Amino acid sequence: MIEMLPRLRSFALSLTRARDTADDLVQQTCEKGLRNLAGFQPGTRLDAWLFRIMRNTWIDTVRARKEAMPLDDLTEGAELMGEDGRRTSEDRLHLAEVRRAIARLPEDQRAVLLLVCVDGLRYREVAAALDIPEGTVMSRLSRARLALAAELNRTEEPAARRGNTP
Repeated sequence: MIEMLPRLRSFALSLTRARDTADDLVQQTCEKGLRNLAGFQPGTRLDAWLFRIMRNTWIDTVRARKEAMPLDDLTEGAELMGEDGRRTSEDRLHLAEVRRAIARLPEDQRAVLLLVCVDGLRYREVAAALDIPEGTVMSRLSRARLALAAELNRTEEPAARRGNTP
């Protein structure tokens, strides 16, 4: 479970959009996992089981509070010695655009996209973690990818063309 903490935190950030709330969610997930260890089936994936606990915990939290989560700045400050400053700045700006575009996806699409593309889970593992059919995983992932591509292509359009369309 300790080795999974970075992946759990990453998924928690995708759900909560705030670091402090994500840390709380990871803690709650670990507590529930340890408390309900008898519910874990040996031979199955611990990560999928914990992701499912996390998602269910988050749903319960949102239902209880009924408030929107603020989008926190997800960039970490880092000193980059010997790097091309211009290139690094452009890369960070592009990464920020991608993060904003991902944050604008519906929660169900965002969760599937991050579990498959970031955490590297297989479709059946995501389906088990989120308690949805594999076909639903595939369709949500497809819609998320299309929406993300459309959003990013729209923001990459040259500024001169954006304002001059009839």
